[in-house]
Amino acid sequence: MTESSFTQLKEALSRARNELIVRKSERDLYLGQLKQTEERWQVCLNERDLLEKVRVLFQLSAEHAREQAKQQLETLVTNALKYVFGSAFRFEIELKDHGGTPTAEFYVVSTWDGQEIKNRPQEARGGGIVDIVSLALRIALIETVKPRLSGPIILDEPGKHVSEDYIVPMIEFLKSVGETFGRQVILVTHNIHLTESADAAYFVRLQGGKSVVEQSGRLDNGIA
Repeated sequence: MTESSFTQLKEALSRARNELIVRKSERDLYLGQLKQTEERWQVCLNERDLLEKVRVLFQLSAEHAREQAKQQLETLVTNALKYVFGSAFRFEIELKDHGGTPTAEFYVVSTWDGQEIKNRPQEARGGGIVDIVSLALRIALIETVKPRLSGPIILDEPGKHVSEDYIVPMIEFLKSVGETFGRQVILVTHNIHLTESADAAYFVRLQGGKSVVEQSGRLDNGIA
């Protein structure tokens, strides 16, 4: 081998070594990038698992909260119906899901001759049922909202479709609401039975084109 050939061989070997060093550096760089990518991927997987668990937790919490609210509303409205109309009635709420949006359907279930009849409130034995359901639902919502709202319960013409036979039980129900929840009940009404049941009644009369307020005697019955 000539000296020229030997020199060329050394140069080729030197270039190969340099190329090897460059390739090793590139390999180490790619391996480092791969490791970082795998670590980020694992972090993403962990975050995805955590978010999925949180989603399931929120879903279960929402379902539990809806079920709790459903039971509270059903209990209060059922108690109102039983208080006013007797033990043959109860209130049911059916929760459904329409396209991811929860909805609620209200029903009044009554028992006659051993058979259960399930109707919507507006279809159940006249307007009196609707009035009591509506009244009880409003009270239930006031009492279940968080934080709890303070102040009296103000009602405008409650039970105006309730027949004379059930006015007194409705009054007793309103008294029990005031006592149970520690609230004053204020009514605006034309019903003489309701005014006679109040602790204090104020009559508004039109005289000479002006409204005149007159107070009746105190009856100590729990409603103003």
